Amino acid sequence: MNNTDPTYYLPAEWEEDTTILMAWPHEETDWCDMLPEVRKCYTKIIEAITATGRRVILIGPELSETPECLSHIPQNLLIPFRVDTNDTWTRDYGPLTLLSKHGNAVAADFRFNGWGLKFASNMDNQVNNALKKSGILRCELLNRQNFVLEGGGIESDGNGTLMTTSYCQLSPNRNPQYTRQQIQSRLCRYLGGSRVLWVDHGYLAGDDTDSHIDTLARFAPNNTIVFTGCSDPTDEHYAELNAMKKELSEMRTPAGLPYNLIELPLPDAIFDEDGNRLPATYANFLVTPDALFMPVYNQPAKDKLAEQILNVAFSQPIYKIDCTALIRQHGSLHCATMQIPNSILCL
Repeated sequence: MNNTDPTYYLPAEWEEDTTILMAWPHEETDWCDMLPEVRKCYTKIIEAITATGRRVILIGPELSETPECLSHIPQNLLIPFRVDTNDTWTRDYGPLTLLSKHGNAVAADFRFNGWGLKFASNMDNQVNNALKKSGILRCELLNRQNFVLEGGGIESDGNGTLMTTSYCQLSPNRNPQYTRQQIQSRLCRYLGGSRVLWVDHGYLAGDDTDSHIDTLARFAPNNTIVFTGCSDPTDEHYAELNAMKKELSEMRTPAGLPYNLIELPLPDAIFDEDGNRLPATYANFLVTPDALFMPVYNQPAKDKLAEQILNVAFSQPIYKIDCTALIRQHGSLHCATMQIPNSILCL
């Protein structure tokens, strides 16, 4: 595949039968002070994923064998792989898989720099090469280390339209050598897109990613965008999220039609022990061809409403997982997972 090969594209998340890549929290991560709690959350996510018959590749420096707390998971559905990691957010450093209309696939290895040089990333940035060298990843691994891109920073509808945020892609510590137009050109070239929808508004307090799109707005089938809204004028997010809503309402499909917009509620404010608000969002879900895995935050009314709304956008059964532990480190369910098509894996 060359840099301008138009036959490869970034699929929609629900498009392919996939295995999910996750990284086990360990003592050298920021989870060190709450390992039992976060490992319980990871166990619940893995239980939900494998309950659908889907496999999980679990990576980490301690994984010469399956952790004891996961011994009840069917062995054929949980694949431990020992590799050093800085952190657990595989969404942002795992391989981005590109498909061909002819049935082929390649994986792209973009540079991960700790969300704009905020955190260490040297080991996370080598995971894809380790998967390739081990033989687990059996397709070509494209070297895209000249361009910083996180998986949570990009959305694809699978039909040539990409969506991202200007806060993230234009942040000065990612690709400062490129203009907006040059970044757009590279996104389209590297990911097989024909156009980019730029979201210029919207943020979540406490978000270390500079407004990843997967916290704010997500594609769904049938020209639909599911997005995080805010109906409380006293909430600090009200102006920005409503400005984003207006932006989304003005976007058009390639056929010139408005998108079907479905608004998710904003979870009630969750704070850390220092009183800082955390970036809880229902938009941080993982969707596969046969299931949707949704974060909830121990807020029964809001959690139920968000589930009902996602049922409108997607036809898949919904599995709810309490992610109040994950949000303590400013991430959620989608951040902790990365889908890899089964067609390019040797397990």
